[in-house]
Amino acid sequence: MQTFAALGVIIGSFLALTEGDVVSNFQNEPDCIKFFYKGKVPQWGSTTSGAVQLCQRFQNTYHYATLYDTYNRIAVYSAYIFGPSNGGGRETRWFVEPQLVNQNWGGEMKEGSVLEKQHPGVYQGDRQALNEDYTNSGFDRGHLNPNGHHAVPSRNATFTLTNVVPQNPKLNQNAWANHESKLANIFKAQCDKAYVLVGAIPSASNWIIKNNVKRVNIPEYVWNAYCCVNSNGVPVRSGAAIALNTDQNSVEECTLSKIVKFLQRFSNTPVGELFYNQCQ
Repeated sequence: MQTFAALGVIIGSFLALTEGDVVSNFQNEPDCIKFFYKGKVPQWGSTTSGAVQLCQRFQNTYHYATLYDTYNRIAVYSAYIFGPSNGGGRETRWFVEPQLVNQNWGGEMKEGSVLEKQHPGVYQGDRQALNEDYTNSGFDRGHLNPNGHHAVPSRNATFTLTNVVPQNPKLNQNAWANHESKLANIFKAQCDKAYVLVGAIPSASNWIIKNNVKRVNIPEYVWNAYCCVNSNGVPVRSGAAIALNTDQNSVEECTLSKIVKFLQRFSNTPVGELFYNQCQ
């Protein structure tokens, strides 16, 4: 199982030069840091080699935040605030992040075909997954930040390949989907606002392979955690869940303390709090 190594100087230098959707630090973007409870960005995943911080921009607005692993070409996690779905907005398009192709390109997520017309012949997949990677792979494009937890246009914004992972179809369409629906009902009934993290644990050696090239890591686990607050911003509920990414089709619900212990198995550095004061 892969553990997280320190970021290299080259990656740090690259991030310092970028702007827009790929940012040097979530903390420096007021419209992006708001997706983390009281501005607390988890330490989890921060030392992932090749990780970039994405403020997911659609229609010139940030809708959620993603820590993206450019080596495995999957997200470490996406962070968002729950918003009840108002129907519509289920995309047939899949977007990519232009600034993961060229740091000088615009920060608005776009379809790969649109980028190809604008920049003919430029390969888009060195640092991110492409739509064709998933075609006939046997895996779903499994949302981390689920489209059903948002109204339009935030719902549309979840259809970016930097927010999905190769997910077992049976799990994605059954137990995990049911868990997402259960959370939506809890959030609507018991929370004034719900802050959510959804992530993936990369596998040691399981990949979507295209033309003999390792393209997208197939995660061993998917997980989520949430912090639910009242109208005064005071925590009223929290929880988490873990699922093995197989057709075992099972989701284990647990506490925040248990998910931290689980994540610690895959990190060489302390995981620490996922939410400010661990949502207490």
